[in-house]
Amino acid sequence: MKRVAISTLGCKTNQFESAAMVEQLQDAGFLIVPFSEPSDIYIINSCTVTARTDAETRRLIRRARRLNPESRIVATGCYAQVAPGELENMPELDSVLGNQEKQNIAALLESSDHQVSDIGVVSIGEPLKLTSFAEHTRAFLQVQNGCNSFCAYCIVPYARGRSRSVLPEDVMQGVRDLAASSFKEIVLTGIHLGAYGLDLLPATSLTSLVRRIEEEALVPRLRIGSVEPNEVSNDLLNLMTESHIICAHLHLPLQSGSDAVLRRMGRGYTAADFRDLTAQISAALPDAFIGADVIAGFPGESEEEFAETVRLIEDLPFSDLHVFPYSRRSGTRAAGMPGHIKPHVVTERAAILRGIAAVKKRAFFERFIGKEVRILVQGYDIKTGRCRGLSRNYISVSFSGDISLVNREVSVVITECTGDGCIGNIKGKVS
Repeated sequence: MKRVAISTLGCKTNQFESAAMVEQLQDAGFLIVPFSEPSDIYIINSCTVTARTDAETRRLIRRARRLNPESRIVATGCYAQVAPGELENMPELDSVLGNQEKQNIAALLESSDHQVSDIGVVSIGEPLKLTSFAEHTRAFLQVQNGCNSFCAYCIVPYARGRSRSVLPEDVMQGVRDLAASSFKEIVLTGIHLGAYGLDLLPATSLTSLVRRIEEEALVPRLRIGSVEPNEVSNDLLNLMTESHIICAHLHLPLQSGSDAVLRRMGRGYTAADFRDLTAQISAALPDAFIGADVIAGFPGESEEEFAETVRLIEDLPFSDLHVFPYSRRSGTRAAGMPGHIKPHVVTERAAILRGIAAVKKRAFFERFIGKEVRILVQGYDIKTGRCRGLSRNYISVSFSGDISLVNREVSVVITECTGDGCIGNIKGKVS
């Protein structure tokens, strides 16, 4: 039985696809081992959102070769899709496979050929099959892939192709399979999740899909992945407000708080639009966790434009930020724009934004001190006797418990918080 190790970089879609590849490989008779151990085959499921993630892919390839000089090393994912030539030149690497090739990874794994098909011509949202997930409590479910937006800074449409949705019945079957495997929370993922269903005949929507999952009530918790701000509809917010299973958690790609920068980026909203949206979310879901993506140092970003972003972020009820220092991606419109910011300035601006995010995250957590929250228990540490889990509104909580609580929902009273999570005491009903 050959051993295979997989390392995953990037988004929840990549994490879902790695889990699906693990299941496919196990069904084909491979033994899955940790990436840190000697293995016969190493797979690096790459990301290419920034130059840093490209460098991390190359580092993992070299690390795999050191772990077992006789192993076979395969790169797949978004970096492999958009820049196969860069990877093919690495002497440590044996094979490059594109994103579409993940569908047949078990058959292609030991091929000596590089295979990267043209993802731009793929028009059907074929889901990778997945009935299990390594964490055993929460599972990601890919319902959409690709993106038609072509924002100025983004390489993802070239790596993932055009927007395409998984058929609603296939999504529901995925939910049923995961529910049958005892998962208590499903996270819907996609590259452009808010575009779900627009490419189908007849067309449908993310809200319609979420409503159907809600109506079947197969799992106690449903979490929605990142949604573009101009695609959070009143219908979706109303459904979240009324639902017993949808988690009070939204992640919104802001990218900038300056209207001028947003226009250069090709984003379809203004800072005022974003301000109105977060006010609506807070009114409908007062305890919601609101996360956002923001880019520091986009080409031409002046001191005043950056200050506009800082002021907006300080004003809005964010619970956390994912801060991305701008990274030039060859093939994007932004790569050819004038006014690229010096790297040390980009780093400084990113640090300022991360500092604001840390303050906001802690303040959000501290709002819940003394309150009772429902926690899905994800793990138990036998050395400390403590459980860890996640609230519906995305607070990581640890508390004294026992292993029997794993994959169950419990009520916990939060007693104190740190920068990364909270501590509490178990109380009341276990389900």
